[in-house]
Amino acid sequence: MVKIENHVPLKKIFSVRGMAQVVTVSFGLVILCIIFGILNPNFFSGENTLNLLRQIAPILLIGISQAYVLITGNIDLSIGSVVGMSTMIASTLMSKGGVNPWLAVLITMIACLAVGAANGLLVAKCKLPPFIATLGTMTIARGIAQLANNNYNTDSIGKILGKEAVQGFRDFFYYGSFLNVYNTIWIALVLWIIFNFFIGRTRSGRHIYAIGSNVEAARLSGVSVTVTTVKAYLVSAFCACVVGFILCAQAGMGAMDAGNTYELYAVAAAVIGGVSTLGGQGLMIGTVIGASIWGVLQNGLQFANVAVAWRNIIIGAIVIVSVLLDVIVRTGAKGKKVI
Repeated sequence: MVKIENHVPLKKIFSVRGMAQVVTVSFGLVILCIIFGILNPNFFSGENTLNLLRQIAPILLIGISQAYVLITGNIDLSIGSVVGMSTMIASTLMSKGGVNPWLAVLITMIACLAVGAANGLLVAKCKLPPFIATLGTMTIARGIAQLANNNYNTDSIGKILGKEAVQGFRDFFYYGSFLNVYNTIWIALVLWIIFNFFIGRTRSGRHIYAIGSNVEAARLSGVSVTVTTVKAYLVSAFCACVVGFILCAQAGMGAMDAGNTYELYAVAAAVIGGVSTLGGQGLMIGTVIGASIWGVLQNGLQFANVAVAWRNIIIGAIVIVSVLLDVIVRTGAKGKKVI
């Protein structure tokens, strides 16, 4: 009797949809860390660990972006372009207009959230396929990033305001630290806690899962599909915008190609972490593991002197296998229900 009682909490944990895959990829993450640690002992050094976590933080944020949208049964291809748009608008306002950094942050955030709202309305209200809708906004957002400074990368964000005036912005998003941990890591952690609570503990979060599982059943239950879809895309745009600020703070300028291929990194972080591409399933803790695997692979393969091309091939193969396994498991489960 005692043994059964001791296993009850464990059974509850594994009964959560998607938890089994999270546990599986967690073991994979541990194995990767051990392998890279053996190949190069410096992998576990304190300096590399902090740099690795700071490298993972932006990937976690865009992973949250894509996870929210994937759980609704949609996809967001505009994430990378919104990152670039955020970087270019904020840096142009500061370097060319002499706008206060925090006012530039506010203006940029409004612009990026407008893209998120447009994505949600195009998908839910206008019934456009999410692939087509966000492919269009991806191109538009990248165009805005290019036009922000007349098809040029920006000068230093402190050119007009002065180095001291923008240092607070740069420290807050990238260079500063608290308790010897970089602010970038704290930002990612705080936002993860907020959005994990939102999707797991609120009515809106339950609605996001509901429309991903069965959109018609959710609609008949009184869920506003349009409002819920827009909320998911707004979260996506918000996190992508914050990543844009991080890149701007890191470089101290704006680059038109900032965020290129980030939508693929976002899919990798979410899917490797167990978020289903078919909708209705996924946990935010899985996104942490997925982003960590991506970061460890990039960092570890770099330590092992593996060429960039091979790094991309390896990570791409892992994403394909993850999606394939998800499709096999989900379609197999549906087949059993029908039988």
